[in-house]
Amino acid sequence: MKRVHIQGGHLVDPANGIDAPRDLFIAEGRVVAVGEAPAGFAADHRIDARGLTVVPGLVDLQARLREPGQEHKATIASESAAAAAGGITTLCVPPDTEPVIDTPAVVELIHQRAEAAGRAHIVPLGALTRALEGQQLSEMAELQRVGCVGMSNARRPVSNTLVLRRALEYAASHGITVFLQPCDAHLASEGCAHEGSISARLGLPGIPASAETVAVAQILMLIEQTGTRVHFGQLSTARAASMIARARYDGLPISADVAAHHLHLTDMDIGYFNSNCHVEPPLRSERDRDGLRAALARGTLDAICSDHQPHDADAKLAPFCDTEPGISALETFLPLALRLVTDGVLALPDLVARLTCQPADILGIDAGRLGVGDRADVCIFDAGDHWRVTGEALVSRGRNTPFEGWDLQGRVTHTLLDGRLVYSA
Repeated sequence: MKRVHIQGGHLVDPANGIDAPRDLFIAEGRVVAVGEAPAGFAADHRIDARGLTVVPGLVDLQARLREPGQEHKATIASESAAAAAGGITTLCVPPDTEPVIDTPAVVELIHQRAEAAGRAHIVPLGALTRALEGQQLSEMAELQRVGCVGMSNARRPVSNTLVLRRALEYAASHGITVFLQPCDAHLASEGCAHEGSISARLGLPGIPASAETVAVAQILMLIEQTGTRVHFGQLSTARAASMIARARYDGLPISADVAAHHLHLTDMDIGYFNSNCHVEPPLRSERDRDGLRAALARGTLDAICSDHQPHDADAKLAPFCDTEPGISALETFLPLALRLVTDGVLALPDLVARLTCQPADILGIDAGRLGVGDRADVCIFDAGDHWRVTGEALVSRGRNTPFEGWDLQGRVTHTLLDGRLVYSA
Protein backbone atom coordinates (compact mmCIF):
# COMPACT_ATOMS: atom_id res chain seq x y z
CA MET A 1 0.00 0.00 0.00
CA LYS A 2 1.13 3.55 -0.71
CA ARG A 3 2.22 5.87 2.04
CA VAL A 4 0.19 9.07 1.84
CA HIS A 5 0.88 12.53 3.22
CA ILE A 6 -2.14 14.86 3.41
CA GLN A 7 -0.56 18.24 3.96
CA GLY A 8 -1.79 21.69 4.89
CA GLY A 9 -5.43 20.79 5.57
CA HIS A 10 -7.67 21.83 8.46
CA LEU A 11 -8.33 18.57 10.32
CA VAL A 12 -11.66 18.19 12.10
CA ASP A 13 -11.71 14.95 14.10
CA PRO A 14 -14.25 15.26 16.94
CA ALA A 15 -13.50 11.81 18.36
CA ASN A 16 -9.95 12.94 19.09
CA GLY A 17 -10.76 16.56 19.93
CA ILE A 18 -8.95 18.02 16.90
CA ASP A 19 -10.14 21.16 15.10
CA ALA A 20 -6.95 22.75 13.77
CA PRO A 21 -4.47 22.68 10.88
CA ARG A 22 -2.77 19.29 10.97
CA ASP A 23 -0.93 17.10 8.49
CA LEU A 24 -2.02 13.47 8.24
CA PHE A 25 0.33 10.57 7.56
CA ILE A 26 -0.98 7.22 6.31
CA ALA A 27 0.71 3.86 5.78
CA GLU A 28 -0.63 0.31 5.36
CA GLY A 29 -4.18 1.64 5.31
CA ARG A 30 -3.90 3.19 8.78
CA VAL A 31 -3.13 6.60 10.25
CA VAL A 32 0.47 6.47 11.50
CA ALA A 33 0.87 10.07 12.63
CA VAL A 34 -1.01 13.35 13.01
CA GLY A 35 0.91 16.63 12.84
CA GLU A 36 4.53 15.57 12.57
CA ALA A 37 5.81 12.82 10.28
CA PRO A 38 7.02 9.66 12.03
CA ALA A 39 10.70 8.79 11.84
CA GLY A 40 11.72 7.45 8.46
CA PHE A 41 8.38 8.23 6.79
CA ALA A 42 8.72 8.81 3.05
CA ALA A 43 5.48 9.55 1.22
CA ASP A 44 4.65 7.80 -2.05
CA HIS A 45 1.80 10.22 -2.67
CA ARG A 46 1.07 13.72 -1.39
CA ILE A 47 -2.28 15.48 -1.33
CA ASP A 48 -2.17 19.27 -1.09
CA ALA A 49 -5.07 20.10 1.24
CA ARG A 50 -4.27 23.78 1.77
CA GLY A 51 -7.55 25.68 2.07
CA LEU A 52 -9.47 22.41 2.43
CA THR A 53 -11.12 20.62 5.34
CA VAL A 54 -10.04 17.08 6.27
CA VAL A 55 -12.47 14.87 8.19
CA PRO A 56 -12.95 11.14 8.78
CA GLY A 57 -14.82 9.37 6.00
CA LEU A 58 -18.57 9.86 6.48
CA VAL A 59 -20.65 7.01 7.93
CA ASP A 60 -24.17 6.74 6.47
CA LEU A 61 -26.68 4.85 8.62
CA GLN A 62 -29.26 4.29 5.86
CA ALA A 63 -28.62 3.78 2.15
CA ARG A 64 -30.39 1.45 -0.25
CA LEU A 65 -28.07 0.32 -3.01
CA ARG A 66 -30.75 -1.76 -4.82
CA GLU A 67 -28.51 -4.80 -5.24
CA PRO A 68 -29.39 -7.63 -5.05
CA GLY A 69 -32.73 -7.66 -6.80
CA GLN A 70 -33.26 -4.24 -8.33
CA GLU A 71 -30.20 -3.74 -10.46
CA HIS A 72 -32.29 -1.84 -13.03
CA LYS A 73 -32.34 1.02 -10.49
CA ALA A 74 -28.74 0.87 -9.24
CA THR A 75 -25.94 -1.48 -8.22
CA ILE A 76 -23.47 -1.74 -5.38
CA ALA A 77 -20.75 -0.65 -7.80
CA SER A 78 -22.62 2.43 -9.07
CA GLU A 79 -23.72 3.61 -5.64
CA SER A 80 -20.33 2.95 -4.05
CA ALA A 81 -18.88 5.28 -6.67
CA ALA A 82 -21.52 7.89 -5.78
CA ALA A 83 -20.71 7.45 -2.09
CA ALA A 84 -17.02 8.04 -2.78
CA ALA A 85 -17.93 11.21 -4.70
CA GLY A 86 -19.88 12.33 -1.63
CA GLY A 87 -17.09 11.60 0.86
CA ILE A 88 -18.95 8.62 2.34
CA THR A 89 -16.75 5.64 3.15
CA THR A 90 -19.18 3.45 5.11
CA LEU A 91 -22.73 2.60 4.02
CA CYS A 92 -25.20 0.75 6.21
CA VAL A 93 -27.78 -1.06 4.07
CA PRO A 94 -31.24 -2.17 5.29
CA PRO A 95 -32.42 -5.74 4.74
CA ASP A 96 -35.25 -5.09 2.25
CA THR A 97 -33.31 -6.29 -0.79
CA GLU A 98 -34.57 -9.04 -3.12
CA PRO A 99 -33.96 -11.58 -1.70
CA VAL A 100 -34.22 -10.22 1.82
CA ILE A 101 -31.06 -10.23 3.97
CA ASP A 102 -32.21 -13.11 6.17
CA THR A 103 -29.64 -15.77 5.23
CA PRO A 104 -25.84 -15.85 5.40
CA ALA A 105 -25.71 -16.37 1.62
CA VAL A 106 -27.19 -12.93 0.92
CA VAL A 107 -24.80 -11.29 3.40
CA GLU A 108 -21.86 -13.00 1.71
CA LEU A 109 -23.06 -11.84 -1.73
CA ILE A 110 -23.20 -8.22 -0.56
CA HIS A 111 -19.72 -8.46 0.94
CA GLN A 112 -18.34 -9.93 -2.28
CA ARG A 113 -19.91 -7.23 -4.47
CA ALA A 114 -18.70 -4.50 -2.11
CA GLU A 115 -15.16 -5.85 -2.15
CA ALA A 116 -15.22 -6.08 -5.94
CA ALA A 117 -16.39 -2.47 -6.20
CA GLY A 118 -13.74 -1.33 -3.71
CA ARG A 119 -15.15 2.18 -3.23
CA ALA A 120 -16.83 1.95 0.20
CA HIS A 121 -17.26 -0.30 3.20
CA ILE A 122 -20.77 -1.76 3.17
CA VAL A 123 -22.24 -3.08 6.42
CA PRO A 124 -25.62 -4.84 6.19
CA LEU A 125 -28.47 -5.03 8.65
CA GLY A 126 -30.05 -8.45 8.92
CA ALA A 127 -33.79 -9.05 8.79
CA LEU A 128 -35.48 -8.96 12.21
CA THR A 129 -38.15 -11.37 10.98
CA ARG A 130 -38.06 -13.95 8.21
CA ALA A 131 -38.69 -12.35 4.81
CA LEU A 132 -39.59 -9.18 6.78
CA GLU A 133 -43.11 -10.58 7.12
CA GLY A 134 -43.34 -9.90 10.85
CA GLN A 135 -44.41 -13.42 11.74
CA GLN A 136 -41.35 -15.54 12.55
CA LEU A 137 -38.02 -14.47 14.00
CA SER A 138 -34.96 -14.63 11.78
CA GLU A 139 -31.75 -16.44 12.72
CA MET A 140 -30.31 -13.30 14.24
CA ALA A 141 -27.30 -14.91 15.90
CA GLU A 142 -26.22 -16.49 12.61
CA LEU A 143 -26.69 -13.23 10.72
CA GLN A 144 -24.63 -11.45 13.35
CA ARG A 145 -21.90 -14.09 13.01
CA VAL A 146 -21.51 -13.49 9.27
CA GLY A 147 -21.23 -9.72 9.58
CA CYS A 148 -24.61 -8.04 10.12
CA VAL A 149 -24.11 -5.08 12.47
CA GLY A 150 -27.71 -5.11 13.66
CA MET A 151 -31.23 -6.26 12.85
CA SER A 152 -34.09 -4.34 11.25
CA ASN A 153 -37.45 -4.84 9.63
CA ALA A 154 -36.81 -1.86 7.32
CA ARG A 155 -40.01 0.10 6.56
CA ARG A 156 -42.24 -2.89 7.26
CA PRO A 157 -43.67 -2.52 10.77
CA VAL A 158 -43.97 -5.60 12.97
CA SER A 159 -47.68 -5.21 13.67
CA ASN A 160 -47.83 -8.20 16.05
CA THR A 161 -46.49 -6.75 19.28
CA LEU A 162 -45.83 -10.19 20.76
CA VAL A 163 -43.55 -11.00 17.82
CA LEU A 164 -41.82 -7.64 18.29
CA ARG A 165 -41.34 -8.33 21.99
CA ARG A 166 -39.85 -11.78 21.29
CA ALA A 167 -37.57 -10.28 18.63
CA LEU A 168 -36.30 -7.67 21.07
CA GLU A 169 -35.72 -10.32 23.73
CA TYR A 170 -33.77 -12.50 21.27
CA ALA A 171 -31.67 -9.51 20.20
CA ALA A 172 -30.97 -8.50 23.80
CA SER A 173 -29.78 -12.01 24.66
CA HIS A 174 -27.10 -11.75 21.94
CA GLY A 175 -26.15 -8.10 22.43
CA ILE A 176 -27.63 -7.16 19.05
CA THR A 177 -28.75 -3.60 18.28
CA VAL A 178 -32.20 -3.41 16.66
CA PHE A 179 -32.77 -0.66 14.08
CA LEU A 180 -36.42 0.37 13.85
CA GLN A 181 -38.21 2.93 11.69
CA PRO A 182 -41.29 3.70 13.77
CA CYS A 183 -44.56 3.64 11.87
CA ASP A 184 -48.02 2.42 12.80
CA ALA A 185 -49.16 0.73 9.59
CA HIS A 186 -52.85 1.18 10.37
CA LEU A 187 -52.57 4.90 11.03
CA ALA A 188 -50.35 5.42 7.98
CA SER A 189 -52.71 3.29 5.89
CA GLU A 190 -52.50 4.33 2.21
CA GLY A 191 -51.23 7.82 2.94
CA CYS A 192 -48.46 9.43 0.90
CA ALA A 193 -48.05 12.93 2.41
CA HIS A 194 -48.09 14.56 5.83
CA GLU A 195 -51.64 14.92 7.12
CA GLY A 196 -52.25 18.66 7.25
CA SER A 197 -53.44 21.66 5.26
CA ILE A 198 -51.12 20.93 2.31
CA SER A 199 -52.32 17.34 1.81
CA ALA A 200 -55.92 18.51 2.21
CA ARG A 201 -55.48 21.24 -0.42
CA LEU A 202 -53.83 18.81 -2.85
CA GLY A 203 -56.33 16.04 -2.18
CA LEU A 204 -53.61 13.60 -1.09
CA PRO A 205 -54.29 10.95 1.56
CA GLY A 206 -52.40 11.95 4.68
CA ILE A 207 -50.10 10.19 7.14
CA PRO A 208 -50.64 11.74 10.58
CA ALA A 209 -47.76 12.53 12.91
CA SER A 210 -49.33 10.03 15.30
CA ALA A 211 -48.38 7.20 12.90
CA GLU A 212 -44.82 7.82 14.10
CA THR A 213 -45.40 8.84 17.70
CA VAL A 214 -47.74 5.95 18.53
CA ALA A 215 -45.14 3.50 17.19
CA VAL A 216 -42.36 5.22 19.17
CA ALA A 217 -44.40 4.98 22.37
CA GLN A 218 -45.10 1.29 21.83
CA ILE A 219 -41.46 0.47 21.11
CA LEU A 220 -40.25 2.45 24.13
CA MET A 221 -42.50 0.41 26.42
CA LEU A 222 -41.08 -2.82 25.03
CA ILE A 223 -37.51 -1.54 25.40
CA GLU A 224 -38.27 -0.73 29.04
CA GLN A 225 -39.39 -4.34 29.50
CA THR A 226 -36.63 -6.08 27.51
CA GLY A 227 -33.62 -3.80 27.93
CA THR A 228 -32.78 -4.12 24.22
CA ARG A 229 -30.44 -1.63 22.56
CA VAL A 230 -32.60 0.08 19.90
CA HIS A 231 -31.81 2.71 17.29
CA PHE A 232 -34.71 4.77 15.93
CA GLY A 233 -34.09 5.60 12.29
CA GLN A 234 -35.27 8.51 10.17
CA LEU A 235 -37.49 10.32 12.65
CA SER A 236 -39.69 12.94 11.03
CA THR A 237 -41.68 14.60 13.83
CA ALA A 238 -40.71 16.98 16.61
CA ARG A 239 -42.96 15.11 19.04
CA ALA A 240 -41.12 11.82 18.41
CA ALA A 241 -37.81 13.55 19.07
CA SER A 242 -39.08 14.89 22.41
CA MET A 243 -40.24 11.38 23.36
CA ILE A 244 -36.77 10.05 22.59
CA ALA A 245 -35.22 12.81 24.72
CA ARG A 246 -37.39 11.89 27.70
CA ALA A 247 -36.67 8.17 27.32
CA ARG A 248 -32.93 8.80 27.16
CA TYR A 249 -33.18 10.93 30.29
CA ASP A 250 -34.89 7.98 31.96
CA GLY A 251 -31.96 5.77 31.00
CA LEU A 252 -33.28 3.65 28.15
CA PRO A 253 -30.52 2.30 25.83
CA ILE A 254 -31.61 4.10 22.68
CA SER A 255 -30.25 6.36 19.93
CA ALA A 256 -31.85 8.08 16.94
CA ASP A 257 -31.10 9.69 13.59
CA VAL A 258 -32.76 11.94 11.05
CA ALA A 259 -32.52 12.02 7.26
CA ALA A 260 -30.84 15.11 5.82
CA HIS A 261 -33.85 16.06 3.69
CA HIS A 262 -36.12 16.24 6.76
CA LEU A 263 -33.88 19.01 8.10
CA HIS A 264 -34.42 21.19 5.03
CA LEU A 265 -37.69 20.32 3.27
CA THR A 266 -41.31 20.47 4.44
CA ASP A 267 -44.64 19.37 3.00
CA MET A 268 -44.85 22.78 1.32
CA ASP A 269 -42.07 21.65 -1.04
CA ILE A 270 -44.45 19.16 -2.62
CA GLY A 271 -45.70 22.19 -4.57
CA TYR A 272 -47.75 20.94 -7.48
CA PHE A 273 -47.25 17.21 -6.88
CA ASN A 274 -43.44 17.08 -7.17
CA SER A 275 -42.95 13.32 -6.99
CA ASN A 276 -39.30 13.75 -5.99
CA CYS A 277 -40.72 14.97 -2.66
CA HIS A 278 -42.57 11.68 -2.13
CA VAL A 279 -40.61 10.08 0.71
CA GLU A 280 -41.24 7.76 3.67
CA PRO A 281 -41.74 9.04 6.29
CA PRO A 282 -43.30 12.01 4.55
CA LEU A 283 -42.00 15.56 4.61
CA ARG A 284 -43.61 17.12 7.65
CA SER A 285 -44.56 20.64 8.76
CA GLU A 286 -42.22 23.56 9.31
CA ARG A 287 -42.72 23.11 13.05
CA ASP A 288 -41.51 19.52 12.76
CA ARG A 289 -38.50 20.51 10.66
CA ASP A 290 -37.51 23.18 13.17
CA GLY A 291 -38.11 20.76 16.05
CA LEU A 292 -35.84 18.18 14.45
CA ARG A 293 -33.12 20.79 13.99
CA ALA A 294 -33.42 21.75 17.66
CA ALA A 295 -33.26 18.09 18.72
CA LEU A 296 -30.14 17.62 16.62
CA ALA A 297 -28.52 20.66 18.26
CA ARG A 298 -29.41 19.37 21.75
CA GLY A 299 -27.93 15.95 21.03
CA THR A 300 -31.22 14.08 21.16
CA LEU A 301 -30.59 12.97 17.58
CA ASP A 302 -27.19 11.30 17.40
CA ALA A 303 -26.68 11.20 13.66
CA ILE A 304 -27.76 12.39 10.23
CA CYS A 305 -28.22 9.86 7.44
CA SER A 306 -28.83 10.20 3.71
CA ASP A 307 -31.73 7.70 3.45
CA HIS A 308 -30.50 7.18 -0.13
CA GLN A 309 -33.02 5.50 -2.44
CA PRO A 310 -32.10 5.67 -6.13
CA HIS A 311 -34.90 5.07 -8.64
CA ASP A 312 -35.22 4.61 -12.36
CA ALA A 313 -37.01 7.44 -14.18
CA ASP A 314 -40.30 5.56 -14.55
CA ALA A 315 -40.64 5.16 -10.77
CA LYS A 316 -41.38 8.88 -10.41
CA LEU A 317 -43.64 9.42 -13.44
CA ALA A 318 -47.00 8.25 -12.06
CA PRO A 319 -49.47 10.36 -10.05
CA PHE A 320 -47.90 11.42 -6.75
CA CYS A 321 -49.28 8.65 -4.51
CA ASP A 322 -48.50 5.96 -7.09
CA THR A 323 -44.84 6.91 -7.43
CA GLU A 324 -42.17 5.07 -5.48
CA PRO A 325 -40.97 6.96 -2.41
CA GLY A 326 -37.37 8.00 -1.86
CA ILE A 327 -34.64 10.29 -3.15
CA SER A 328 -31.12 9.91 -4.50
CA ALA A 329 -29.15 11.47 -1.68
CA LEU A 330 -25.50 10.42 -1.44
CA GLU A 331 -23.92 13.34 -3.27
CA THR A 332 -26.03 16.04 -1.60
CA PHE A 333 -25.52 14.52 1.87
CA LEU A 334 -22.46 16.51 2.95
CA PRO A 335 -23.47 19.88 1.41
CA LEU A 336 -26.93 19.69 3.01
CA ALA A 337 -25.31 18.88 6.34
CA LEU A 338 -22.87 21.80 5.98
CA ARG A 339 -25.82 24.12 5.42
CA LEU A 340 -26.77 23.44 9.06
CA VAL A 341 -23.50 25.13 10.06
CA THR A 342 -24.31 28.12 7.86
CA ASP A 343 -27.80 28.26 9.40
CA GLY A 344 -26.34 28.26 12.92
CA VAL A 345 -27.83 24.92 13.97
CA LEU A 346 -24.49 23.23 14.75
CA ALA A 347 -20.82 24.13 14.97
CA LEU A 348 -18.67 22.31 12.41
CA PRO A 349 -17.06 19.85 14.88
CA ASP A 350 -20.49 18.92 16.28
CA LEU A 351 -21.81 18.38 12.77
CA VAL A 352 -18.83 16.23 11.78
CA ALA A 353 -19.38 14.10 14.89
CA ARG A 354 -22.94 13.38 13.76
CA LEU A 355 -21.65 12.27 10.36
CA THR A 356 -18.67 10.21 11.51
CA CYS A 357 -17.85 8.90 14.99
CA GLN A 358 -21.37 8.94 16.43
CA PRO A 359 -22.98 6.83 13.66
CA ALA A 360 -19.92 4.56 13.78
CA ASP A 361 -20.49 4.05 17.51
CA ILE A 362 -24.15 3.21 16.87
CA LEU A 363 -23.03 0.54 14.39
CA GLY A 364 -20.22 -0.62 16.66
CA ILE A 365 -17.59 -0.44 13.90
CA ASP A 366 -14.04 0.83 13.47
CA ALA A 367 -14.74 4.05 11.58
CA GLY A 368 -15.26 7.78 11.99
CA ARG A 369 -11.90 8.53 13.62
CA LEU A 370 -8.46 9.63 12.44
CA GLY A 371 -6.29 9.00 15.46
CA VAL A 372 -3.02 7.09 15.25
CA GLY A 373 -3.81 3.46 14.46
CA ASP A 374 -7.29 4.18 13.10
CA ARG A 375 -8.40 3.05 9.67
CA ALA A 376 -7.46 5.67 7.07
CA ASP A 377 -10.91 6.46 5.71
CA VAL A 378 -10.71 10.16 4.86
CA CYS A 379 -12.94 12.81 3.29
CA ILE A 380 -11.40 16.07 2.06
CA PHE A 381 -13.69 18.87 0.94
CA ASP A 382 -13.70 22.50 -0.07
CA ALA A 383 -16.22 24.14 2.25
CA GLY A 384 -16.39 27.28 0.11
CA ASP A 385 -17.05 25.68 -3.26
CA HIS A 386 -20.52 26.50 -4.59
CA TRP A 387 -22.25 24.19 -7.07
CA ARG A 388 -25.69 23.68 -8.55
CA VAL A 389 -27.48 20.34 -8.22
CA THR A 390 -28.52 18.71 -11.48
CA GLY A 391 -29.72 15.14 -11.72
CA GLU A 392 -27.75 14.55 -14.92
CA ALA A 393 -24.47 15.36 -13.17
CA LEU A 394 -24.95 12.89 -10.31
CA VAL A 395 -22.66 9.87 -10.20
CA SER A 396 -25.49 7.79 -8.73
CA ARG A 397 -27.70 5.91 -11.17
CA GLY A 398 -30.65 7.56 -9.42
CA ARG A 399 -31.47 11.05 -10.72
CA ASN A 400 -34.46 11.49 -8.39
CA THR A 401 -33.51 14.51 -6.29
CA PRO A 402 -35.86 17.17 -4.89
CA PHE A 403 -32.86 19.51 -4.73
CA GLU A 404 -32.67 19.94 -8.51
CA GLY A 405 -31.50 23.49 -9.19
CA TRP A 406 -30.45 24.20 -5.62
CA ASP A 407 -27.18 26.05 -5.06
CA LEU A 408 -25.21 24.14 -2.44
CA GLN A 409 -21.91 24.92 -0.78
CA GLY A 410 -19.23 22.32 -0.07
CA ARG A 411 -17.72 19.92 -2.59
CA VAL A 412 -15.68 16.78 -1.93
CA THR A 413 -12.24 16.88 -3.56
CA HIS A 414 -10.73 13.58 -2.35
CA THR A 415 -11.94 10.41 -0.68
CA LEU A 416 -9.60 7.76 0.71
CA LEU A 417 -10.66 4.26 1.71
CA ASP A 418 -8.18 2.30 3.80
CA GLY A 419 -5.55 4.76 2.62
CA ARG A 420 -6.37 4.29 -1.08
CA LEU A 421 -7.56 7.23 -3.17
CA VAL A 422 -11.00 6.17 -4.42
CA TYR A 423 -12.23 9.60 -5.57
CA SER A 424 -10.54 12.76 -6.78
CA ALA A 425 -12.43 15.71 -8.24
